[in-house]
Amino acid sequence: MDNQELPPPFERALAGFGRYLEAERARSDHTRRAYLADLRGFLEFAVSEGITDLPDLELATFRSWLGAQSQAGMARSTLARRSATARSFTTWAVREELIAVDPALRLRAPKAEKSLPGVLQAQQVLRLLASLEDAAADGSPVAVRNRAMVEVLYATGLRVGELAGLDVDDLNPDRRTLRVIGKGNKERTVPYGVPAAVALDDWLRRGRPLLATERSGPALFLGTRGNRVDQRQVRSVVKDLFEALGDTSATGPHALRHSAATHLLDGGADLRAVQEILGHSSLATTQIYTHVSVDRLRRSYQQAHPRA
Repeated sequence: MDNQELPPPFERALAGFGRYLEAERARSDHTRRAYLADLRGFLEFAVSEGITDLPDLELATFRSWLGAQSQAGMARSTLARRSATARSFTTWAVREELIAVDPALRLRAPKAEKSLPGVLQAQQVLRLLASLEDAAADGSPVAVRNRAMVEVLYATGLRVGELAGLDVDDLNPDRRTLRVIGKGNKERTVPYGVPAAVALDDWLRRGRPLLATERSGPALFLGTRGNRVDQRQVRSVVKDLFEALGDTSATGPHALRHSAATHLLDGGADLRAVQEILGHSSLATTQIYTHVSVDRLRRSYQQAHPRA
């Protein structure tokens, strides 16, 4: 369905907010599109309520918008995100002097549900990686690449976008570290282990030269046409691997990130070290993995202890 045409003040504000997200907040394309879709949805709702200019927006307008979505069964996590989008927009609008008073300052939404992420068992990961090593044995550049990508995802806990954005020069083979550009263009250094180092070396020697073209530039991982690998390609590779594994409900690369974090904590890693490796801005985000570990410990206790 095409977007509803908005009154000129709303269209100008939407465009200005988009430029702000890109230039000043350094949001990814995916995040920016989600924010702008949320905002457009709100402004279309405002028009349906007879509002056509920014100074006429009130707290009640925002509450009615969220309330209608809640009644329609919208997930609390989505409502929380849309509430945050609205507050970010009105804060920006006040700064730009498009409105005098922030109408969304007291806007609240239901807290997002904290669900424990899906995690692979260590043995499942080993089986998955062994299958990749077997597939890469014949030297197929795509198989060699897939092995290296998944080894790096599990070894480092990278987000799929961070993996796709890696350049060859981001590797430091001597120290076995990666330079990663994460959310908000924040740079961090992430270590990786010997198996990932072996897979990366194999990719650089046997795989990448067979796929590289003049379009490849510095990209570390390449698609079959020589361009930088697409995030959708990475997700497709991991999805197929999980389906072949057969005994997991995990579906995408983020499950490898969850698994890496949980296995680090299970092995005794410091929570703040895991926070730094994952690139979380808040320690509270990393703490969800302690719940995963505790939950697993509790299940083991109940299964094994005679008086559990």
